[in-house]
Amino acid sequence: MSSIRVGMVGYKFMGKAHSNAYRSVPMFFPKVKKPEMAVICGRDEAAVREAQEQFGWQESVTDWKELVQREDIDLIDINAPSNAHKEIALAAAKAGKHIFCEKPLALSLADSREMQAAAEAAGIKHMIGFNYRFSPAVQLAKDLIESGRLGKIYHFRATFLQDWILDPEFPLVWRLQKEIAGSGSHGDLGAHLIDMARFLVGEFKEVVGMSETFIKERPIASAMTGLTATKGNADTEKGPVTVDDATLFLARFENGTIGSFEATRFAAGHRSTNSFEVNGSKGSVRFDFERMNELEVYFTSDEEDVQGFRRVLATDGAHKYAEAWWPAGHPIGFDQTFTHEMVEFMNAIEEDRQPVPNFSDGVACQAVLEAVEKSVQERRWVELTEMEDINQ
Repeated sequence: MSSIRVGMVGYKFMGKAHSNAYRSVPMFFPKVKKPEMAVICGRDEAAVREAQEQFGWQESVTDWKELVQREDIDLIDINAPSNAHKEIALAAAKAGKHIFCEKPLALSLADSREMQAAAEAAGIKHMIGFNYRFSPAVQLAKDLIESGRLGKIYHFRATFLQDWILDPEFPLVWRLQKEIAGSGSHGDLGAHLIDMARFLVGEFKEVVGMSETFIKERPIASAMTGLTATKGNADTEKGPVTVDDATLFLARFENGTIGSFEATRFAAGHRSTNSFEVNGSKGSVRFDFERMNELEVYFTSDEEDVQGFRRVLATDGAHKYAEAWWPAGHPIGFDQTFTHEMVEFMNAIEEDRQPVPNFSDGVACQAVLEAVEKSVQERRWVELTEMEDINQ
């Protein structure tokens, strides 16, 4: 195939991000197999037609069940709300379509494992959307760790801090409802931290956590798009918030590294502070996605009079993906991480291999998420081996 015809289910926040990524691949990565934006799908006929025209899709439909059966579609992109992931993915796998699915893979570990098993049985290519891995600065951190330049890794600490629901009158959007989202800041933000830790450091061994829901009920939303919403008048009915507002946990890794994690939507002044630090016997790295083109690097081998963290601008040709964009020193943004995801997926299809990260990474992340939830409920350390018996 000269191109991969994509059918995408979802058209709001992530739908726009994915559309932009598909459009960018052939412009900036011309040697990569082209994703063809064939069909976009959503329940609201007028809204999805508007998205079709705005984003540049060839066609719009309202029935995803018909979409996954179409013979002219090669790949199904799922960025609908989390509670829809499983049903769509199972149908797409049965139809023999490659699948890109936004995180979390599903609402539960059992469902995630069912999705992975279906994808593997179908022999399709499958990928999950952990886009922060694809920042060139993060790729540099990975190289420094894997090459041994940081030595033995002792610490991994990470935070994902937001404040977009700090106002107690902010409406009850779907991300605050467990039956749709699965969990709150833990699964939405913490999942990215967990995946980053697995990507950079390795597998989790045990966890212990705590969580809190600060605002117990909110006004029912009259309309919502992505991370924004509107509510009715002062008499608008309120509904219960059924997810966590903040979750913190500690972890031990299989290789002896220890870690700390914090995910919250109640950190005033933090629009989206997604950061990590890794400390090793020979050096350290620090990253903050709000300054995503930079990696702070420290080596113990530096002479004493110049020791300290240095700022590395990861925009040179030596940095992964950077050579496709702009001259050295010209930064890229949030949207390019999605483009890099799609480059990885297109290359994986071309090379007949599984992309990374894939559904197995989604399952592993879900196991950690649920181990932390179990720890919170039972107020104890939980080993990841305890999650192995959770089946469909």
